[in-house]
Amino acid sequence: MPLVTPLAADANEDIAQLAKFFNETLGFCPNSVLTMQRRPAIAKAFIDLNMAVMENKGRVTAEQKRLIGYITSANTGCRYCEAHTILAAERYGGSEQRLKNIWSFRESDLYTDAEKAAFELALAASSVPNAVNDAITAKMHEYWDDGEIVEILGVISLFGYLNRWNDSMGTSMEPGAVDAGERLLASSSWSRGKHL
Repeated sequence: MPLVTPLAADANEDIAQLAKFFNETLGFCPNSVLTMQRRPAIAKAFIDLNMAVMENKGRVTAEQKRLIGYITSANTGCRYCEAHTILAAERYGGSEQRLKNIWSFRESDLYTDAEKAAFELALAASSVPNAVNDAITAKMHEYWDDGEIVEILGVISLFGYLNRWNDSMGTSMEPGAVDAGERLLASSSWSRGKHL
């Protein structure tokens, strides 16, 4: 049972309009946003931040951003966000091979050196204590420009917020996310956990 029950999708007209953004990303509005709408200013600010972070201004693709979000979420143990990000990565063109082999990214030819650098940053930046070091910084600057690094760290930070929110809230998981977790994360230790 979640700490706070989500409101209906049509509980706030302004938020319902903004939340249409998630229909493209996930095919539904996430329960995390439906819970945030109990304080509409928080929901609006979160949706605006999400749209800004996920907007593609450089070479960082929508699929790459969702894979970075997935690695961040898996590293922190947020099962809710793992399922959402892997679903979104699939919806933005992630192949079955790329999605199912993400944890072998260091050795795999499925990912570019630039992606590998971003994935290492995601692991280091989502660790407690933070593990970003000079070697990771140098690799990031080798493959990405400053604006792209800001986009990548924006994704990691956005999911840092969401991981804390959803794990603490025990946000109930939507059927589409459960399906994605079961289909795409079957080879990992993924489960719904507390997100019933």
